Formats: sequence, structure tokens, C-alpha cells
Amino acid sequence: MIPRYSRSEMTDIWSPESKFRIWFEIEAHACDALAKLGVIPEEAAKTIWEKGGNTEFNVARIDEIERETKHDVIAFLTHLAEIVGPDARFVHQGMTSSDVLDTCFNVQLTKATDLLLADMDALLTALKKRAYEHKDDITIGRSHGIHAEPTTFGVKLAQAYAEFERCRQRLVYAREEIATCAISGAVGTFANIDPAVEEHVAAAMGLKAEPVSTQVVPRDRHAQYFATLGVIASSVERLATEIRHLQRTEVLEAEEYFAPGQKGSSAMPHKRNPVLTENLTGLARMVRSYAMPAMENVALWHERDISHSSVERMIGPDATVTLDFALMRLTGVIDKLLVYPHNMEKNMNKFRGLVHSQRVLLALTQAGASREDSYRLVQRNAMKVWEQDKDFLTELLADSEVVALLSEDEIKEKFDLGYHTKHVDTIFKRVFG
Repeated sequence: MIPRYSRSEMTDIWSPESKFRIWFEIEAHACDALAKLGVIPEEAAKTIWEKGGNTEFNVARIDEIERETKHDVIAFLTHLAEIVGPDARFVHQGMTSSDVLDTCFNVQLTKATDLLLADMDALLTALKKRAYEHKDDITIGRSHGIHAEPTTFGVKLAQAYAEFERCRQRLVYAREEIATCAISGAVGTFANIDPAVEEHVAAAMGLKAEPVSTQVVPRDRHAQYFATLGVIASSVERLATEIRHLQRTEVLEAEEYFAPGQKGSSAMPHKRNPVLTENLTGLARMVRSYAMPAMENVALWHERDISHSSVERMIGPDATVTLDFALMRLTGVIDKLLVYPHNMEKNMNKFRGLVHSQRVLLALTQAGASREDSYRLVQRNAMKVWEQDKDFLTELLADSEVVALLSEDEIKEKFDLGYHTKHVDTIFKRVFG
């Protein structure tokens, strides 16, 4: 986790203090269940909560113990015993380290996901607002980076909204997938702990019991979770890349907000660079990179090993912290995005009517020409616009083969921009309801 790309709300979830607090709650809830089953005294369970629940765990002390024991959970339990006293002997009855580690990891992931879902909601709100604001601002749509046909800037943003709404749905499912608890003991057989303990801890921690844990929660769940974060990051990059292209000097249809006092270059005072969206592109690459090791974690030896452990200590915090930052940054970019409809119009008219070529093509086929002949007639006039800076409408009206099939009024009618935007309301209704 790099402070430059982190928000405290998310990093706090992954702090040692937060982790040890969750470890304690797992152990203490398990003690409650064991007390109800008569395995440990009820007074002992109460004491564990009273003494451990009101204490700030000493991270430095736990680290000191771990340097000797070479085992993080044992180090924590030893420190907890220093706090609780004799009743600490009832903690961790029939449990194994993975019960604590895996359940805690999933608690942290669900907490992180709740923040990510809030981030998504903020982004969706911003996209919807700006989409309606620019619903009717006509701009050129591009394929292969080349002028294609007119659309509106609002439709561009509506597409992004629909994409991120799908991402949100995926994230909701990913949260459900990851929200499981394992308190099943060595190799997951419940030999030394009753399954009722797992059910109790799961309910207390806002999780559900893992059907078969084999001592560890199956890592296909985590693979799916981190893959979902990777998909969301790809959608972040898609929108960021669109803005970067639109900010290019020769395009300049939209631009990141440039604050008073902001500097774009150490050498060139005139520069206004798309630094935020370039940053988002890089952050998206990092989030996607965490999906692959999560997939490689699925194949563990037999019932379990710990080859996944070191990976998850890194990708859990890094992926969620980075995506959280990226989503909030993207929301800020959309909120303050500078949009230039005048430049959109100017760019669309740069090649003087070429964007209407398909309408003319279709009209010629409707008038009786073959598609091959229609394409030939339209293309030969279009190439004059590309190569000789001609006006497309003028060239069509001067083409005897074209006017033999279409009247002047019929040709001119094909140059109506409103034709291309007549279904914008339909698109918005589909997206926003």
C-alpha cells in the first residue's frame, strides 16, 4: 500500500490493529458458542470478552513474540493470554490457525467491498448527472480512432454508466461469494470442534458457513473475487482512456479540470496534461495484475498448504486499496470534467459531411442501385474529401450517376444530424429507466 494512492478508510481495514481485533472477535465468538455447548465455562467466555474486548492489542509485543515463535497466530494467542489470564486456556479450543486467518481475511474483504460499492455508487451518480447534462450535445463517434457517425456525449457517458452498473452487480456477487467462515479445525473435519461453533461465528461476523473448508476456505472464491476487481479496473481504464484521447490538443472535446495554480510541465508552461486519467490507466494495470496470482492460489496441496498466504498478504490490501483510490479519483474527474461542445461540432465538420456517407449509401440501394455500385459511388466522392479537401455534399450533387438516382432534396435530406440522435431517449430509458 502506497500512501500516495491510498485512502485511510480502506487502509484502516488492513491495519495490524484491525486484523488483531477481528482475530479476537473470531476467538471470542467461538468461546461463546463453546460455552453454550458446555465445552468451556460460561464465566470464562465472559472474562475473555471483558478483558480482551476492552484492550488495545500491543502490535509491537505481538511482533516480539512472533520473532521467537515464528508463528503469527500463536504470537497473538500468547499476547491475549497475557491480557486475559488463566481463562485464556479455553481460547482456540479445537481450532486451527486457518480458522482464524481465513475467516479474518474474508471479513476484511467484505468490509473492503462495502467501501468499493459505495465508491461505485458515487461514480454512477456522477456519470448519470453528466450524461443528462450532455444528453443532446452531438459529437462524432469514432471507430479505430477515425470519424464514424454522429452520437452524443451524453450517450458516451450513458455507456460508461451501464458498464459500471454491470461492474457493481458483479461486485455484489463477488462479496456474496467471499463472505464465508471456516471454523472446522484441522483438515476441516470438525473432529475437535462442533459445527455449531462455525455457524455461530459466521452469523456473528456477518458471514455464512463454508460448506467444505478442508481447513482452508477454497481459493476459487478468492480467484473470482480478485478477477472481478480486475474487470472493474479495466472499465476504469476504458473510460480514462476515452478522456485521454478526447483531451489531445488536436481533439480537445473534453478535458480534465485544471485547477488555479496547477502546473502541467516543469519545462513548458503552456501544458495541460491528462495526468489523472493517465494515473488511472496505471492503477488499473496494477489491480488487474493481482487477479493472476489469486487464480494460481486455487491449486493447493491436498487439504491445504500456505503457498497462498504470502500472496494474499499483498494482494488483499493492495488490490482493494488501489481500486478504492482509482474509483474515487475517476469520480472526481467526471464531476469536474470540462466539456467543449463547440469543439465537438468543429471536429465533426472537419471532413465536411463525410459522416453521412452511410445514409447516402443506403438511399442509393433503396433507389435501385446494387450495394456494390452504391458503395463505389459514395466512396469515390468521399475520397475527394479525404484527399482534396472537397465538400462531400457538393461532390455528390456534381456526380451524374448519383443525381440520376437521387434528387437534390433527397441527397440534402441525408445530411440531417437529427437523424442520428432520434433514439437517444430510447437509449437513456434503457440505461436509466
